[in-house]
Amino acid sequence: MLLSAHKELKEEIKALPEKEKDKLLLRLIAKDKVLTEHLHFKLLENEEDLALRQEALTSVIDEVLSQIAAQGMRDPKSALSQFRKLMSSVNHHAKVTKDALSAFELKLHLLLHIPVDYKVGRFSAMSRFNEKLSIYFIKAVASLLAGYRKLHEDIQYDLKDDMNALLLKAAPYKDVIHTAAPLPDQV
Repeated sequence: MLLSAHKELKEEIKALPEKEKDKLLLRLIAKDKVLTEHLHFKLLENEEDLALRQEALTSVIDEVLSQIAAQGMRDPKSALSQFRKLMSSVNHHAKVTKDALSAFELKLHLLLHIPVDYKVGRFSAMSRFNEKLSIYFIKAVASLLAGYRKLHEDIQYDLKDDMNALLLKAAPYKDVIHTAAPLPDQV
């Protein structure tokens, strides 16, 4: 049920006493975890907290990536699982903070450092996961490239070298999936 479709309900809500509106608002907010976190961030945190959140998530990404490299998680199945979890964490960060630049930088950091070059046999059980990892990686790169084009030109200039490095990393996997617009060699 959309509130915009029921104009009389909207007017009745506006006519409620202030105390009752506050009570209803708090009940509604409590049901949505992301909204609660977003309001906490917006009302109680500042730019320093955003930087701390970004640093904390960067260190989590680095820690997981070092675990992938060190603990023998050298198969595409576990890398894909960890990759999806980390992307989910970055997307959650974006929903809570509504800061496109920090989310972009986190995704760029993750994509630059996630291993995708697993050498598995064509008929190996892991070859299917290797292909899924490559597809997920290319789709994430294409999505990040679309986000890059929406950034301000000064920010694009600052991130150009990292984006070119990412596109160079993605070059061998371009043929795995055909995106709507082919990935360029450079930005």
